[in-house]
Amino acid sequence: MTTASGSAPDALDSPGAFDAVVLAGGAARRLGGADKPALRIGGSTLLDRVLAGCAGARTTIVVGPERRTVRPVRWVREQPPGGGPVAAIAAALPLVTADTVLLLAADLPFFAAATAARLLAALDDGAAGPAGAAGPAAAVLTDADGRAQPLAAAYRTAPLRAALARLPEPAGLALRRLVGELPTRQLADVDRAAEDCDTWEQVELAEERARGTG
Repeated sequence: MTTASGSAPDALDSPGAFDAVVLAGGAARRLGGADKPALRIGGSTLLDRVLAGCAGARTTIVVGPERRTVRPVRWVREQPPGGGPVAAIAAALPLVTADTVLLLAADLPFFAAATAARLLAALDDGAAGPAGAAGPAAAVLTDADGRAQPLAAAYRTAPLRAALARLPEPAGLALRRLVGELPTRQLADVDRAAEDCDTWEQVELAEERARGTG
């Protein structure tokens, strides 16, 4: 398994630095309990495809059971295991040292570096969001139906930590309890980067798209 210590917790931030948190736990019930991050699309695992999309991160934290990966990451587990996305984020945030963090699901086969750059740039656009000159606290992709995808998004670390501190025990909480009140800029998912693989039909469609036949 590939593991790395990443940046030291007291590392100084540098302009444009960001970290990434990838949520790779969950029961994958709609896939019959399959190890979803290990499923292969276009010859690579779903997890490795997401890791390629956030390869510019200073530190990448993956929450879930340890697996072999194509590049070094830090591994943590949510408590309890299977405790849901808020518990996973709570486990990862202590390792985040950058002012900005990408939050990503591990089943986004077409999340690319260009999409990451677009989300991060949106946080620096002070005129774009309701947070005024300071800019929005989150930049989130929205799908073709206008639904926000909070695990295909960039967040300012400080407001995310503050929102987490206001919550009770995170295990079992819906993700909207954490991010629903953050000033957010929504970006249309023009590259279909937020399309996930929750069902076998979606896995098949993703494989067709990766092969250029979909």
